[in-house]
Amino acid sequence: MTIWAIVPVKPLRQSKSRLAQELSREERALLSQRLMIHTLRVLRDVQQIDRTLVVSRDSHALALARDFDARTVTERGHPELNKALERATLVAQGYGVSSVLVLPADLPLLTTADIEELIEPLGDPPVVVIAADRKGIGTNALLVAPPGLIKYQFGPDSFQKHGSVTRDAGARLEVCNLPNLALDLDEPEDLALLRKEHPDAFPLNDEEQEP
Repeated sequence: MTIWAIVPVKPLRQSKSRLAQELSREERALLSQRLMIHTLRVLRDVQQIDRTLVVSRDSHALALARDFDARTVTERGHPELNKALERATLVAQGYGVSSVLVLPADLPLLTTADIEELIEPLGDPPVVVIAADRKGIGTNALLVAPPGLIKYQFGPDSFQKHGSVTRDAGARLEVCNLPNLALDLDEPEDLALLRKEHPDAFPLNDEEQEP
């Protein structure tokens, strides 16, 4: 079974706007870059992931992705996450992959063991594996086999919507409850939780910038 990871990345200097009260624009851009690097490193170390594909309209993010041997897709037109993911999925399908893992680049606690556990339920397709955010509302990881089985539903209530379209497609639905995948950095409360409970889990030092 061939698995490609698809990582959507917003323009680094425009991302994490909801953290504006906690971090300056420069700090948010640096945080976004280091989260992206952390994600690429983890995926590179997962033996079952055959290739990582980064989709973004940020030329710097795309160049950085290539430093980590990832393929890249340039997002064009009006920014729309689901359409960008559909385009990246078409690229993966062109290479005959059997499944795609959509993974956001803002999971500070992500580990290789998390990815390995997430892809364990693949079994016989068609199947969709979902990991929710810590509120059980959003989707923090989505594994789809075969690619294109469902329409992406990222946005409000995406966890419920992804489950609904999976059932409508007649596919098996697996929910993977992993604490490390549940924490994404979107809101000030997410950042506060990370600082309180995992102060050393995601050091933001200059060494993080090296491939």
